[in-house]
Parts: sequence; structure tokens; C-alpha cells
Amino acid sequence: MLPSSIKFLRCVRCGAKLEIDVFLSEKEIIEGILECKKCKLEFPIIKKIPILWDDFTKYLSSRRVLGGKLYTSVHSQKLKSFVKSSLNAKDNDRSSLEVKWSKIYQNSKNSKFYSAIKNNLSSLPSSKLVLEHGCSIGIMTSHLANSHELVFGVDRSFSALEFAKKQFKDNLDYFVADSLNPVFGKMQFDLVLALNVLEIIEPLELLESISKQITKGYFIISDPYDFDRGPNSVKNPVDESLLRANLINLGFKISPSTKKPSFIPWNLKLNARATLKYKVDFVIAQKY
Repeated sequence: MLPSSIKFLRCVRCGAKLEIDVFLSEKEIIEGILECKKCKLEFPIIKKIPILWDDFTKYLSSRRVLGGKLYTSVHSQKLKSFVKSSLNAKDNDRSSLEVKWSKIYQNSKNSKFYSAIKNNLSSLPSSKLVLEHGCSIGIMTSHLANSHELVFGVDRSFSALEFAKKQFKDNLDYFVADSLNPVFGKMQFDLVLALNVLEIIEPLELLESISKQITKGYFIISDPYDFDRGPNSVKNPVDESLLRANLINLGFKISPSTKKPSFIPWNLKLNARATLKYKVDFVIAQKY
């Protein structure tokens, strides 16, 4: 975590500013604890990554393998005790699944999909504050940091952000968090991205939440609308028309070039013999 990031973060439960107790640092804070003095909630920083989850025990309950790895990897005794006290395996373990998908995204980072998105983003003005929801291994966040002042990435997967943090940039930082939680309080961004996440985050709730983060600026969103995920499916899926209608209702104007649905190829290499082929819709929206 960049030391400068602390001033942007807020408690996801009460919205108060956070204080930090640093245990290990070099160019970045490697280990530490963020604390809300108002509601006494604590958030660990492990391997340079803050985990801004309202209930850390619940986060680890479905990631018990990850929890064990975090426990053995930390050096600070205080942080080790914090992780140990949060280990309470209950749910199906997502650890291996999140590692698997991190590797899939890594193997697919040269997909034409990302080139198409980068080309569209190149026409936008440089921004002071940029946020990507569901940033995964940081393909787009890292790219945006080359031309924008300060870039943040948020994702639920610690494993994905471990990949992302392998590349250091002094204007780029990542956080484990739920996109529907107010990690940055009421802070406003000039540019917000949400690429291919509507299947895992309730679409209408996400759109409304992101709308509050943009008073004047751009919102970039894409999705293949693959909502058939059984019990893990979102409750209120959207299609091309409903997505655009909701953006307009929230005060966005759709760019002329993305008013019609698009079908951008996004090929994910699952393994040496299998590739998942999507056709992704892409929208540029703006508030003036």
C-alpha cells in the first residue's frame, strides 16, 4: 500500500477516516493495520494489500486456504494474531478458484479485448483520480496509470491483487474490497471503470453506487451478459437496452459511438485445450 493512500480511505462500516499502524515497510507499507477509531473496526495490510472488508472473519470463512497462507506469510506477531483470530472456516473454499482465475487472466492479458478497450480510452482526457471496480490482476489499472495522475483498483480477490502488485507504480494502488461498500467515502472520481463484473455484483446496485462516485466525468463499462450461473447468479440481471436506460436515468449521457450494442471478442484461455469465447458489449458514459 502506498503511504499516501491513507488519506483517501474511509471505514466501510461508518465512513470515518482511518488511522494506520505500520509494522513493516519499504517503498510501500508491507504489513500493518488500518483502524477506525470511531467504530473500532480494523483492516489488515498483508503483502502490501489492504483488505477493507467489513467482517474479515467472514471474508476468510470462504477462503480458508488463503487464510492459512496469509497467516504463515506475515512477519509481525500482532498481525499474525489478528489473522489467526479471524480463521473460522465455514463455507466452501474459494481460494483455489480465485488463484485459477488469476492465472487465466494472466494467460489472456494479450486478448484483443484489452487492446480495443485501450484504444477507446486513449481518446479520453487525462484524469486526476481514476478507479477500476473488479480490476483483477490490474491489466487495465496498470495501463491507466501511464496516462492518469492517480489510479486505484478494487477487487474481491486477494490472489488477483497479488498478481497486480508485482508491478510497482508510484501512482497506482490496489485494495481488497466489495465494490458496493464505501471504501473511499464520498470521494469523486474523474474516470471509473467496471469491466465484465455485472455477473458477480448486482448490476443495478453497482450502477447506482458508481453514479454517486461521479459528479462530472466518465464511466466505462463492459459486459458479456453471462448471467447463467446457477445459485451464484445475480438477482436482477440487465441486457444492452436496460444497461443504457439505467445509465441515462442516473444522469449519464451515452457517447454516440457506444449507443448501439457492441460485440468485442474476449477470449479467455482456460487451459492448453480450452478457450472461453465471449462477445462483450462496451459503453462510454459521461456526466457533464
